[in-house]
Amino acid sequence: MKMGSRVILAWVLVTLLALVALPASVGQASRLSSAQSDSNQVQDSPEILRARDYMQRLTSEERVGQLFVVSMQGTTIDERSQIYDLITNYHIGGVMLLRANDNFTSGSSAVTDAYNLTRGLQTIEWQSGQAPIINSRGISFSSQYVPLLIGLSQEGDSFPNDQLFNGVTQLPSLLAIGATWNPTLATQVGTVMGQELEALGVNLYIGPSLDVLDLPQMESGEDLGVRTFGGDPYWVSKLGQAYIAGLHTGSEQRLAVIAKHFPGRGGSDRSPEEEIATVRKSLDRLKQFELSPFFAVTGNAPDPNMVTDGLLVSHIRYQGFQGNIRATTKPVSFDKAALDLILKEAPFTNWRSAGGLVVSDDLGSQAVRRFYETTGSPFDALQVAREAIYAGNDLLYVDKFVMAPDRDNYATTVRTLQFFSQKYRTDLEFARRVDASVERILALKFRLYPEFTIDQVVPPEAGLELVGNTAANGSTVTEGAGAAVDISFQLARQAVTLISPNPAELLTVLPDPPQARDRIVFLTDVEYGQQCSTCPDQVALPVDGLQSAVLRLYGQQGTQQVSHSLMSSYPFLDLWKLLNGYVEVPTLDEDLQLADWVVVSLLKPAANRPETEAFRMLLSDRPDLLRNKKVVVFAFNAPYYLDATDISKVTAYYGLYGKTPAFVEVAARVLFQEAPLVGALPVSVPGVGYDLISSTSPDPNQVIPLYIDIPETNLTTPPQTTPGPTEPLSFRVGDMIPLRTGVIYDHNRNAVPDDTPVSFLITIITENGTFNQQIDQVTVDGVARIGYRIDQQGVLDIRVTSGQGATSDILRLNLAGGVAVPTFLAPPTQTPSITPEPTNTQTPTETPSPTATTIPVVAMGVSDWFYVALLVLSLSAAVAYLGMRRAIARWGLRWALCGVIGGMLAYNYLAFDLPGSQLMLRAYGTLGILLFTLLGTVVGWAIGLAWRQFTPLPSDRSPTGERRSTTGPKSQSS
Repeated sequence: MKMGSRVILAWVLVTLLALVALPASVGQASRLSSAQSDSNQVQDSPEILRARDYMQRLTSEERVGQLFVVSMQGTTIDERSQIYDLITNYHIGGVMLLRANDNFTSGSSAVTDAYNLTRGLQTIEWQSGQAPIINSRGISFSSQYVPLLIGLSQEGDSFPNDQLFNGVTQLPSLLAIGATWNPTLATQVGTVMGQELEALGVNLYIGPSLDVLDLPQMESGEDLGVRTFGGDPYWVSKLGQAYIAGLHTGSEQRLAVIAKHFPGRGGSDRSPEEEIATVRKSLDRLKQFELSPFFAVTGNAPDPNMVTDGLLVSHIRYQGFQGNIRATTKPVSFDKAALDLILKEAPFTNWRSAGGLVVSDDLGSQAVRRFYETTGSPFDALQVAREAIYAGNDLLYVDKFVMAPDRDNYATTVRTLQFFSQKYRTDLEFARRVDASVERILALKFRLYPEFTIDQVVPPEAGLELVGNTAANGSTVTEGAGAAVDISFQLARQAVTLISPNPAELLTVLPDPPQARDRIVFLTDVEYGQQCSTCPDQVALPVDGLQSAVLRLYGQQGTQQVSHSLMSSYPFLDLWKLLNGYVEVPTLDEDLQLADWVVVSLLKPAANRPETEAFRMLLSDRPDLLRNKKVVVFAFNAPYYLDATDISKVTAYYGLYGKTPAFVEVAARVLFQEAPLVGALPVSVPGVGYDLISSTSPDPNQVIPLYIDIPETNLTTPPQTTPGPTEPLSFRVGDMIPLRTGVIYDHNRNAVPDDTPVSFLITIITENGTFNQQIDQVTVDGVARIGYRIDQQGVLDIRVTSGQGATSDILRLNLAGGVAVPTFLAPPTQTPSITPEPTNTQTPTETPSPTATTIPVVAMGVSDWFYVALLVLSLSAAVAYLGMRRAIARWGLRWALCGVIGGMLAYNYLAFDLPGSQLMLRAYGTLGILLFTLLGTVVGWAIGLAWRQFTPLPSDRSPTGERRSTTGPKSQSS
């Protein structure tokens, strides 16, 4: 017995150590991202398999040509043109169309001319694919037809951010979309953009920008203005996903989307167009801000339509990926180690394996040229292109790609193509690198066009009827194809934002709109642009644009609230001349002195246009001209160009974020107090103390609703028979309560970003005292969910906190009698709630929100671990005891330990939330945990018995060599 006692004691110690060594996560569960839950093995898509097969038909020159997307000059594409030669003889992969290169015309024929250009380019490629080619050995063969990628960067808000602005729908800027905080509107704008570009024959869209405008670098010259969705990575991600989905659906999947500016330039210290910029952020910070939107449109995208086809890599250096930055540090677009490090992030790996394309920014940009020249080497285009492809870029975009002694982009491009072809034939490693990129490029083209035929590639000319058929002022086009309400007008109404003062003060400082006898002076920053170098000047925001909109709505043609004779309009240039002592504009001085209202239209300041600072000069140098006047300022670009002192001198300051006619009309309606101010600032504005991070945190002035998360099917399935009296929902000890919050709102009354921390606070009052427990979770679509198991009797209170939003409904269960019906109590301090969901005093039975189908996370409690430990310990002790009784103590102990290991592995399978765990926990609770653990214990015993069966020991055999029975009477053991 002494030996048996020692064995049992040793077994107990080992078992306890095993239990301690296999801890479970108690009270919390992690939510895996879609990228983490995917298998690491990604099967090749059908497009990749077709590309791999098709590539075998291509010559080395044809393969090399696919790597390049080149720019062209003008619109001439006959047999004597440079672009004809590049397509026919060098088999380039695509063409980028640019306003600066005179690729478009102005006037009523602009759309038709653009369509004829894209059709002509594709026709050249088609015809060259049909002609026989004789190689150097005199062997004749046919060139293979591969459709061209025809690219365009079209960012919205007309020029300077749009390449084509004549004849197409004037869509809003990305920042205007951001100010609505509405993914549905982002999808609608993307749909119109995709529809029109596809109709024009454009199949490569360079955009949208997924830059997070962390902090505008206006002093150093880098300012994205309205070219980004905003400054919050979560909302840039959501709106970017929606916009890309619209582009894909609007184009019927015939538009490749290349999101820019990867890995993000929102925090760069200068304009990357002129000089290689730097982002000095840690790796964690880059993942949290810059990279987050790109994760969202690659491996983390919830819908295939939201997945970008490619990423445009910026010429920027990143401290988080490249360490200490020196003058010789290459931009990430040329740094293989850094780019590989970025692309090895989990969301990018499967996306790349599925054919995701990496596209270089312009290799001939001024920034790239200056970098190579300042590091002691002349600009060598051949080596620049070689370094770009080795770094990991698949598609090389070249514009102004000129090296000495070449005269133009065409000559250098030809030299580069010839250099690549020669290197492909002589360098096996280079050939492999080229083939990997060509495979991705061809796969992309097969996604756009399942069949490589000219009829599949060139859209029908009838589709041009859809281009630009949306009214510019919000009216409906009632005749013809493409009749629709102008999305720009809808979006402008939802984007307009009151920046200063707050709504309560606005009623005091501007109780009424302009009256019939009020004199109004309009000051406008007028900006001119051209569709081509020989096209006539066009004005983005006319000097009398806002005045004309006011007269149309409220003058003689409208409600007759104002008189034309009491209005005057002046450009900023006249104001600048007045403030600098010019005498050409004496009437402006007089009109300003007589005015009752001064209405200012601001655009983006520009160093090459000093008049853009005229209004700020007026505020600082001539405040007397504005004394006792109502000064109303409309920001038709970004809202952060005025500082706190400037804003303190104006009566009201509004953000419009766009200068197209729809936004000008909305500004007129705001001036006359007929437009709701429902937009919210999508970027930080230091001048009014608006911090975006704080504004997207939970609003403390809300009561967070708390609900029992009843599955939707239980609420919406109609009864099959006449229902009887409904029994109240009740719970008892051991039951699981599924809980969810209502939508938690931020300070702008939008749902808080995903992954906002939420704490469920549980208080249990028993005879033995009060016990507190906290379960932390994060939000998805503004809602947090948990499952809580009741493990003891008493009075149970559950409430929720999130950030500074410390008040919520209170769920109470009085379990003193064993069974309780839940009640919901209002928080102790009554605070006005901004949430649309009611605070109920009984079990809610309202129809769940669309996210109600999300399964709540069920947490395993300490009591579950205790029951499992007791079960495994007891059963294994019994097995060890039986083994000793049968004089096989050694094997009894081994079987017991096998049972312990099997049982604890089963328990931890549930505790670590592996597949199927949540289903069992919700269905069976603690009983299910015990049964599953028992199953694991039995499996462990079975493995131990098998071990014993196939591993006989010498002591188990008789002197004659026969195996002794282990089922007979107790044997003698030494």
